[in-house]
Amino acid sequence: MSKQPAHNHVVLEARSVTKHFPVRRTGRDLLAGRRRTVHAVDDVSLELRRGTVTALVGESGSGKSTVARLLAQLYPLTGGEIRLDGTAVKAARGRSFRAYVRRVQIVFQDPFASLNPVHTVRYHLTRALRIHGRAGSGEAELEERLTALLERVQLTPPQQYLDRFPHELSGGQRQRVAIARALGADPQVLLADEPVSMLDVSIRLGVLNLLKDLKDRLRLAILYITHDIASARYFADTTLVMYAGRIVEGGDSETVTQHPAHPYTQLLIASAPDPDRVVAESEQKETGSGEPPSLIAPPAGCRFHPRCPKALERCRTEPPPRFDLEGGQWAACWLYADGGADRATGRGDDGADHTQKEAAK
Repeated sequence: MSKQPAHNHVVLEARSVTKHFPVRRTGRDLLAGRRRTVHAVDDVSLELRRGTVTALVGESGSGKSTVARLLAQLYPLTGGEIRLDGTAVKAARGRSFRAYVRRVQIVFQDPFASLNPVHTVRYHLTRALRIHGRAGSGEAELEERLTALLERVQLTPPQQYLDRFPHELSGGQRQRVAIARALGADPQVLLADEPVSMLDVSIRLGVLNLLKDLKDRLRLAILYITHDIASARYFADTTLVMYAGRIVEGGDSETVTQHPAHPYTQLLIASAPDPDRVVAESEQKETGSGEPPSLIAPPAGCRFHPRCPKALERCRTEPPPRFDLEGGQWAACWLYADGGADRATGRGDDGADHTQKEAAK
C-alpha cells in the first residue's frame, strides 16, 4: 500500500529559475557585435505546498507573471529547474506537456481574453474535460460533470450558464468559468495570475473566497500573483516579494505584511492606502522614490539600491544573499549582514540614526 503524501508536502518547486528574453538587434547592436537580453527573472526559487496559498507580490514589470508562465511550462527556462513532486520536469509540446498540465493549471488575469468569445461555456468546459480524459462515458455523465464544475465555482443553477457566451456574463462570472475550466483537469496546482485585478472591487472578495474554499476542499497548492500586498495578507499563507526579476523577501503573510524587513517591502506597505495610518507630514519617513530599473541593463549589486533610502556602499556592487530572520522570515538585504537587523530601521541600540553614517562609508 502506497504511502499517502503529507497534507502540505511540496508539489511544485522552482530552483534558481532564470528567464532572459532576447531583444531585437538594432543596427547599432550589429555594429557593436552585441546581443542584449531582458533579465525578466533571475535566480528565483520557491515552493508550492499542497493545501496552502503562496502569494507573489510586486510592482508591474517585476517578473511575477513570467514566473507563473515558467511554472506552467509556457516558456522554456534559460536556467534552473522545475520539480514536480520532487522530480525535475521539462515538458515540451505534445504528450509530456499534456501530462504536465493535468496537474498544473493556470488562470489568467483577463477572463474575457482567455475565453473564446465565439464559444459557449458548455464548449469551454466540455473541451477541458475531454482533453484531460474526464468527460465520462456518455452524454448523461458529461452533463453531470459539467454541472458539478459550475456548482464547484458557485455558478448556480448551472443550466442558466452552460449555453451562454462570455459576453453575456459579468467579469466575475467569466473568471469563475475560467477557474472551472482549470478544475476540469483535476489539478494539484493552480497558478492564479492576478485573478481579481480586472474585476470590480465589489466582487473581488467573492472570487478570493472561492479560491480559498477550493484550496481547503481540494487541497490545491495555489500560487497567487498580485500587486496588492493587502490582499496577500488576507488570502495567502506565505508571501514572497519580488522586485526587478528577483525575490527580495519571504515569510508567513502576517509577518511580512505587518513587519516588513526589506526596504522595498516597506515601500509597498507605505504605498497601500490605509485610513488608519494618518501620519503628519513632518513625521513621514522616506521609503524610496524613483522608477523601477531597466531589465535590459539592471543595476549591479542590489537592484533596489538606486531607489533605496538605506542603501550602503556594498549594495551598489554586491548582490545580497538571503539572510534568515526570526520566525522563518528572510530578506535579501545587506542591512541584515553580521546581525545588523537594527540598521533596517535606521536605529541602533543607542537610539541614534546610523543609516546616513553607514551610507557614507
